[in-house]
Amino acid sequence: MVTINEHYLKLQAGYLFPEIARRVNEYSQSHPDANIIKMGIGDVTQPLPAAIITAMHAAIDEMASVETFRGYGPEQGHLFLRDTIRDHCFRNRGVDIESDEIFVSDGSKCDSGNLLDIFGNDNTVAVLDPVYPVYVDTNVMVGRTGKANSDGQYDGLVYLPVHAENDFQPELPSEPVDLIYLCYPNNPTGTVATREILQKWVDYARENRSIIFFDAAYEAFISDPEIPHSIYEVDGAQEVAIELRSFSKNAGFTGIRCAYTVVPKKLIGYEHDGSPQALHPIWNRRHCTKFNGVSYPVQRGAEAAYSPEGKQQIEELIRFYMNNARLLREGLTAAGLEVYGGQNAPYVWLKTPGNLSSWEFFDQLLRESQIVGTPGSGFGAAGEGYFRLSAFSDLENTEEAIRRIEASLASKT
Repeated sequence: MVTINEHYLKLQAGYLFPEIARRVNEYSQSHPDANIIKMGIGDVTQPLPAAIITAMHAAIDEMASVETFRGYGPEQGHLFLRDTIRDHCFRNRGVDIESDEIFVSDGSKCDSGNLLDIFGNDNTVAVLDPVYPVYVDTNVMVGRTGKANSDGQYDGLVYLPVHAENDFQPELPSEPVDLIYLCYPNNPTGTVATREILQKWVDYARENRSIIFFDAAYEAFISDPEIPHSIYEVDGAQEVAIELRSFSKNAGFTGIRCAYTVVPKKLIGYEHDGSPQALHPIWNRRHCTKFNGVSYPVQRGAEAAYSPEGKQQIEELIRFYMNNARLLREGLTAAGLEVYGGQNAPYVWLKTPGNLSSWEFFDQLLRESQIVGTPGSGFGAAGEGYFRLSAFSDLENTEEAIRRIEASLASKT
């Protein structure tokens, strides 16, 4: 008899974004003429920068010649990309990361789940609430949790609630935890962490021999010069933190797939008898066994993101999306909503009006304004009563969405 991984049966009815798609498709079928503006899933809308396109074309041409054809590359990533990342993302900020501590992959979403392979299931895990759902669901899948309660919270996880009353910054866990997920700039709330906040977490992790998974997928959107882009800018972080970064949102790689994870050689995990083990060689073994590497043309495209032309073009993309975020933040605030985020992150997090639940507001916004957002409760129990809108849209749709929301709210006053 073939048995299944029964932990999958503990997952909630559907991953958040497929459920959004289901409701939108249902509405579209009954309203075929509706002009729906989608601001839910954080997918980019603008074309790849020209410098990246040029580099990928050249790499494809190399594959057409016997002299320059390339087959399997290093599973960890080509050195030309890892060296470039080292210099432009870390050493330029005074962080001493080595190229062989950087592992190129096909996405931070994948890596955030794959990292669990190298940690025991008896580790206690802390997540912010609300939280990017992948952090929770992948822990459920590997059997690190019990069943979900009526609020969707799983036994076995430590939830750290964030909300307007605590400025969306969690308190340190009241009990020792082993693995800690942090995401800054934060998805979904759009908030950032100061150097002092990150230092507090690093100090906690060092004291408790914990490991921090630091998701920095949106670091390129930080405009405040006082906000760290990497947790490694904080003293001691290389001893306790794994950092995940992506080319998806800044360079438009959502459909191309390229990211990287930094696993410093100073990181230590422990056997059950307390014997220390370096995590870098363990992750390297896992990565090389289960992954064949990102394609050569894609890595050449990623490298081009750091060229002078690539940097300029990406900065223009970021300004474009952050202008959308500014318009959303200012327009919705003027309409009377409580709005957060949208300043150092491409997400706007708002309080639902009139004591509506997150899904009630989703349905109202879709029905009355033909706008799709993301219910805050889909990110966790503490997200109930909040709603996320994405700045990854074009200018015309952003301005139209603001007009529609303003009109809908005005009709209720």
